[in-house]
Amino acid sequence: MNLDNVQQSMQTANNPILPPATIGIIAGGQLGRMMGIAARQMGYKLAVLEPGKDSPLAQIADIEINADYDDRVGLEELLVISDVVTYEFENIPFATIKEVIAADFGYLPQGHLPLKITQNRLREKNSVVESGFKTAPYADVSDETKLRAALDEIGYPSILKTVSGGYDGKGQWRLKSEADLPEALEVIKQAECILEGFVPFDKEISVIVARSTKGEVKTFPIFENEHIDGILHLTSIPAKISDTVEAKAHALAKELIANLDLVGTLAIEVFVVGDEVLVNEMAPRPHNSGHLTIDACNVSQFEQHLRAVCGLPLIEPEMIRPAVMVNLLGQHVSYALDMWKTERFSQGHLHLYGKDENIRDRKVGHLTFCDKDIGRLQQAVSAFLKDFPA
Repeated sequence: MNLDNVQQSMQTANNPILPPATIGIIAGGQLGRMMGIAARQMGYKLAVLEPGKDSPLAQIADIEINADYDDRVGLEELLVISDVVTYEFENIPFATIKEVIAADFGYLPQGHLPLKITQNRLREKNSVVESGFKTAPYADVSDETKLRAALDEIGYPSILKTVSGGYDGKGQWRLKSEADLPEALEVIKQAECILEGFVPFDKEISVIVARSTKGEVKTFPIFENEHIDGILHLTSIPAKISDTVEAKAHALAKELIANLDLVGTLAIEVFVVGDEVLVNEMAPRPHNSGHLTIDACNVSQFEQHLRAVCGLPLIEPEMIRPAVMVNLLGQHVSYALDMWKTERFSQGHLHLYGKDENIRDRKVGHLTFCDKDIGRLQQAVSAFLKDFPA
């Protein structure tokens, strides 16, 4: 963190940004919308920068700036009109963010470094390893020679991923045997890639941690995740993990957020293998797996994030009741609404994101079931999913 950012952070920690100040958010998708709803409840005003009009966040914002994420003029305008600025996803050009921060147009406490690291899978893996934590085996495979050498070392099965871009299973290719090598060679001609060894994990969990402008750090309870075709399907709390795994997950989250010098929220996806934990991916913002905190915890990941960037004290997160979140993709909405309107499933907490179209495999909402009786909770979710569309 440069000296100007240190001074700004100290000023914010000593003089928190209070409502009705304006919070500016770069990108206006569902994460921004839920962040905005939390901000509204707290009494803040909202400004959003998003290329397209009437984004999910813009629907509830006071000010809408339509500009690309690397548009200097648009970013400078957002910084000028906002008391503090944050971002809702990591694929924002870090160099542009660095420039507008250095030009001192406004206050963006998250900084550019978390973007630089997490939007590049190779830098992200290196950062995790340099912090002393484990990942799947990986290698830079920028040409055929490097790919063949990496496959000799890592072996099959393995996963070829683009270094930047891609999420929810996109930009990834499973290499099961040498028969998949020709396709992999074509992929690396088109994009910079990384090869990762396949990890036969017992389960995947995620840990969400927040760090404030004054260095206060709080972690949420651990979430257990289930994916289908690379897209998050279910998230449960409490996670069925050992005390050892829980302690390791909390510890790595606290260290990684400090090493990134990140103010705000960091979400970390973790593979569990026995009592070992391997970091899969990181995101310097609220995360899909943390959506159930809205209904299951004493503070949501979105309110905690805003508290962190505004210099307010953080709340110690606690689970109020067990919960299971069902992700809703475009093909699921009609079914979910038909089920939700019935007495049997109306207790589920429905969240739709205000997207203009229910496109297949596009995240458009979620439904969270909560119950202090875990057995009854699992029965309700199983019944809801009985005829869930593929």
